[in-house]
Amino acid sequence: MNPFVLPASLPFVAALGVLLLLGLVEGLSLLFGASAWHWLDGMIEHEPPDGFLGWMHVGRAPLLVLLALLLTAFALTGFALNFIAMASFGAPLPPLLSAPVALLASLPAVRALGTRLARWMPREETYAVTFDSLVGRVAHMLGHARPAYPAQAKVADGNGHTLYLMVEPDETVDELAIDSDVLLVRQISGSRFAAIPNPRPDLLG
Repeated sequence: MNPFVLPASLPFVAALGVLLLLGLVEGLSLLFGASAWHWLDGMIEHEPPDGFLGWMHVGRAPLLVLLALLLTAFALTGFALNFIAMASFGAPLPPLLSAPVALLASLPAVRALGTRLARWMPREETYAVTFDSLVGRVAHMLGHARPAYPAQAKVADGNGHTLYLMVEPDETVDELAIDSDVLLVRQISGSRFAAIPNPRPDLLG
């Protein structure tokens, strides 16, 4: 019997489904001038985390890529376990056993690939400056923002690196239009800022 269609393989089929969904969301977000990749990375503070997340290179390699690697490794490892179990014992492993084993076996592979990604894709974009130092700079809106409904924007730091933020209108503003330049006037929290339309088009931030 095909191990890919067995009920015991449901966790691994679900992982591939989530992987395809992530790809679809990223593709659709790019059509609207934004990126789920950068939005997820913008949720991480400017210093890479310690402990297990640091060991997995979260904050050093793109978070969406690490998640995709984990889902792929988990699914492939799970299918391999069921294939071996069926060849050896005539039946797949129960999901309560195969899923934890596949997850644990996937972590070293994701870390190894994350190590390479961290070398190839240094996160200078996110960690070159602290977020609060961006107040007073001009950002470019990648989406349409309304009060309490922030949209993604990009801004250059003092070194010319691009940072991706979530921006919403300041109290005195009703909306911030897509493709407009805005002035960051206040840090709300983390990578979330309040902004107003750029009062000086010649202001480069």
